[in-house]
Amino acid sequence: MLKISQINLKYTLKETPKSSTKLTYNRLEVLEPEISEALKLLFALLLILISFGTSSAQQNKATLPLVEVMEKIKKVHGVQFNYGSNSLKEVKVYPPREGSSLLEKLQSLQNQTSFRFSSIGTKIISVIKTVKICGFVWDKYMDAPLEGATIQAEYGYTVSNEKGYFELNNVAFNEEVEVRFFGFKPSKVKGNFFATKRCKPLYLEEEVEVVTPVVIKGYLVNGIDKSSDGSLVIDFSRFAALPGLIETDVLQTIQALPGIQSTDETVSNINIRGGSHDQNLILWDGIKMYQSGHFFGLISGFNPQITKKVSVMTNGTDASFTDGVSGTIQMMTDRKIQREFKGNIGINFISADAFLDVPLGEKSSIQLAGRKSINDWLRTPTYDRYFERVTQLTEIARNEENVINSNQDFDFYDASARWLYNISDKDKLRVNFLLIHNDLSFNETADVSGTLATKESVLNQNSLAAGISYSRQWNDDLLTELSIYETDYKLKAINANVRNQQRFLQENIVSETGTKLNNYYRLNDWNLNTGYQFIETKITNLNDIDDPRFVRLKSLVVREHALFFQGDYRNETTGFSIKPGVRLNYIEKFKKTLIEPRLSIRQRFNEHFQVELLGEFKHQNTTKIVNFQNDFLGVEKRRWQLADDDVVPIIKSKQISLGGAYNNRGWLVDLEGYYKDVQGITTQSQDFTTKYEFEKATGSYHIVGFDFLVRKHFKNLDTWLSYSFMKNNYQFGSLPEFEFASNFDSTHALTFGTAYTKNDLKLSFGFNYRTGKPTSEPLEGNDVVNNVVNYDDANTIRVSDYMRADASATYNVRISSNFRTEIGASVWNLLDRKNKISNYYQIDSQGIPNKFSKFSLGTTLNLMVRMHF
Repeated sequence: MLKISQINLKYTLKETPKSSTKLTYNRLEVLEPEISEALKLLFALLLILISFGTSSAQQNKATLPLVEVMEKIKKVHGVQFNYGSNSLKEVKVYPPREGSSLLEKLQSLQNQTSFRFSSIGTKIISVIKTVKICGFVWDKYMDAPLEGATIQAEYGYTVSNEKGYFELNNVAFNEEVEVRFFGFKPSKVKGNFFATKRCKPLYLEEEVEVVTPVVIKGYLVNGIDKSSDGSLVIDFSRFAALPGLIETDVLQTIQALPGIQSTDETVSNINIRGGSHDQNLILWDGIKMYQSGHFFGLISGFNPQITKKVSVMTNGTDASFTDGVSGTIQMMTDRKIQREFKGNIGINFISADAFLDVPLGEKSSIQLAGRKSINDWLRTPTYDRYFERVTQLTEIARNEENVINSNQDFDFYDASARWLYNISDKDKLRVNFLLIHNDLSFNETADVSGTLATKESVLNQNSLAAGISYSRQWNDDLLTELSIYETDYKLKAINANVRNQQRFLQENIVSETGTKLNNYYRLNDWNLNTGYQFIETKITNLNDIDDPRFVRLKSLVVREHALFFQGDYRNETTGFSIKPGVRLNYIEKFKKTLIEPRLSIRQRFNEHFQVELLGEFKHQNTTKIVNFQNDFLGVEKRRWQLADDDVVPIIKSKQISLGGAYNNRGWLVDLEGYYKDVQGITTQSQDFTTKYEFEKATGSYHIVGFDFLVRKHFKNLDTWLSYSFMKNNYQFGSLPEFEFASNFDSTHALTFGTAYTKNDLKLSFGFNYRTGKPTSEPLEGNDVVNNVVNYDDANTIRVSDYMRADASATYNVRISSNFRTEIGASVWNLLDRKNKISNYYQIDSQGIPNKFSKFSLGTTLNLMVRMHF
């Protein structure tokens, strides 16, 4: 009676070298399967038939030693066999059919044994022992499997599955096996690397020009890391929850970092260490952006679903970057080409969005993202809160007596597209496109000479940007990258005065073209980057009044060339790293040469303690100004302006900082002190709303401050407390008061936060406090002179201190392996505190200055639903 062996493949969990639990296949273990008696019988009959057929085919043949069979082939075909004297002992085979060709005989022997018969020339046959190999292909940085990696041997190939696992037969011990995955450096190893009972992992590294090591993981929460150059990197693919946020809003997220705030609670006015928003360099995939917000600054203008990583640099910036005398915010999209279709769609109380990542064969993919406000279909309480916050004390919300505002309509949308194409393993092409649009309109109706007249006022804010990047990996040590971009920004307002039958047109247009060449070279322990950058910026400002006719058009163009060199040395043994750099800039229009050194030094003293020294010189040719508080209907009233090296100087900065960090057993203590000096600012760029609002003066500001953070990481909980101190003072030589507090001086800023993550649940709560913004008040007893408000000393008082508590929660509902739903809720300003943002004064008909104040968002609830597929 034939007894059937019941064999099944067993999965076992084993620890890999990186202590991550991964699936490992063990080919030596069998389990008794639970199968029906019918299946057993069917299987037995099948084996009997196979056995009978095989025995019939071989009944007249007997096995012979392989060496004896090879001797017969040697005599018949006149060839020599090359093999180890002991490797073929006790190996027996059925002799090949007489009269068959040499190739057919060798193939017959190869099918019956674990040896490969390969011709060397025409008369020598090499006999090589082969094995079956198995392993895992793994992403070294993300510690995740790579599905679809190609494993190529001399006589076969395969691809890895969703767990990164693969098997391949007939591989020689000393044979070279090449493992490839698009976007990663190919790896070549010998067959004996995988030829073990335990399937080993092979870690691939991403093909990137420069990889900056992470020195502190989970700086605040999981997904926020600190790099060796002092920059903070946010990886949204690993991101935990932050208080008040249910979407990965880029510019809201970075405000959780020490030293970064917004004095008016918007993403269009982010203050990095006391600087104004126009002093931030904002890059989206290498393209400079002149518009950062939707809803006139309340939410980020960059779709969070397509933005994967953000790097924030406050000092010691890489020499390849220009502009941004206060800081650099670099947004990066996914560099990988996806092999499977994936995407998501979502909706919250403000907008709806969608993201698709579509593979176009093995070497190409396209990413598409779009977002639009939902108030056309549904007007939510959250939308109303946002609209009231933006338009308070503007012509949109309040108008002259006997004038009625109506038909208020607001809309925003954005669209992003990326094409990724790997021309070859060494050549890569990336094409990017981005559109941001905001549109506001309303009607004003009044009785004009006994007749009702209506006029429409309109405000549009748009950005259109495109870029192309090509990179060539010449060898393991040299990478060249060329990128070209065009970015265009336009702010346009038509302000209709219905009572005077007058139309006032204003425009602010920025058009910039940039080209950048980077050459990355690795030399021993040094990573070097040398390159060239060219930027041409044109800015146009238009004021056009129809009655009485008045037109003022001013357009300036500045072209700048730059050569840069950046070094990066790391010694992991001693824990020392240094990044010296220098940038040589030449501005054509002013025939000026500016030399800007950059420096970053880090020393690790032991596993837990390190210090770092950062320094930089920087400049920029653009600034944002406010002519009058009612510019552009009072909404997003800042307009871009180019330096003319006279009335509007080139802005130059110097900064140095020294800090230390201690990280052990989940505790992190980080302290960094800094000094910052910025020359060439104007009063019009500093958001004066009281004294000096109408002055035109140039000057500087200097800051002494420090940022402190203590964070504790538990198993599922992160808790942090950060405190920032700064003394930020202006100096304007032409003003009566030579030195006084900056409008962006937040002397004390305190943040407390906690985030809990377990499985698919994320909870967070936080509290924010900062000193109120400096302002000025009319001089008591002499508050009006010549029908103009007469102010006391500038910025000697402050608006009330700012305090806000937030909370958020998200939960993933996993429906299948390829489909999940994410739901979330957030509450902004839980305690509904009425935070005063700024003050200004206007003289009424009785000659008395009236005080007006702008306030932050009150308690605002937002809900979100997102489906991932």
